Amino acid sequence: MAEKRMFTQKIVDSDAFLDMPLTAQALYFHLNMRADDDGFVNNPKKIQRMIGASEDDLKLLIVKRFILTFDNGVIVIKHWRMHNLIRKDRYNPTQYQDQILELELKENGSYTEKKEHGNQMATKWQPNGNQMATQVRLGKDSIGKDSIGKDSPSVIELILNDKSLFPVHQDDIDLLTELYPSVDIMQELRKMKGWLYSNPTKRKTKNGIKRFINSWLSREQNRGYPTQYQDQMPDYMKKQEKGDIISTPVNEDTLAKALELQRQFKEK
Repeated sequence: MAEKRMFTQKIVDSDAFLDMPLTAQALYFHLNMRADDDGFVNNPKKIQRMIGASEDDLKLLIVKRFILTFDNGVIVIKHWRMHNLIRKDRYNPTQYQDQILELELKENGSYTEKKEHGNQMATKWQPNGNQMATQVRLGKDSIGKDSIGKDSPSVIELILNDKSLFPVHQDDIDLLTELYPSVDIMQELRKMKGWLYSNPTKRKTKNGIKRFINSWLSREQNRGYPTQYQDQMPDYMKKQEKGDIISTPVNEDTLAKALELQRQFKEK
């Protein structure tokens, strides 16, 4: 296993990542550092305890789909192949071949659970020759007619300022779901459709509609979890949602002191 790992800012600078507590962010980095060359980790709970993170931090990474889980307790870093480019002569295949067969690679390079039906993309787990694996980036310009979903069915259409309709395809929705994991994408698209219908003077241009969609979803992402995720939320986040706990900024020095106190308490 390599001693050096890389991280793409597309993930670690996203609102979805930075909105998490620093302890959950630290746990994510530690899991990445200890993953094998395919992004698998066989002892996530041990790592969680070792760095003083809580079970809620691990649950949060699962709920927000930064890591994917398997029945045998192994986890995989969802965006592993966006983070790391490994040469074939340095690549060691994972020992978890049964688990890797349950996954497929999306167009953007992230892992997702393999669907039993439908059009699946071909997956190559090992880099070709001595070349590094191609890294596909996420971007707001991937939404709409020029997106990866242009060949998939149109799921919903948004009216523009010239009264033409802007189609949002299923592959676009899949991408948005990954970018904004705590948002009910379809419900928000319906809200956008209604808002644009009711506000004809504020409708967007063909070039501006993509930015409108991303801005809308980004605001919703920062507001919290949709109903379907409430049962999976850590206890402290449920209390925050109810207003029982008021979040306050924590700097790195304060966090380090808190983790040290937590470690000392556990040793007693």
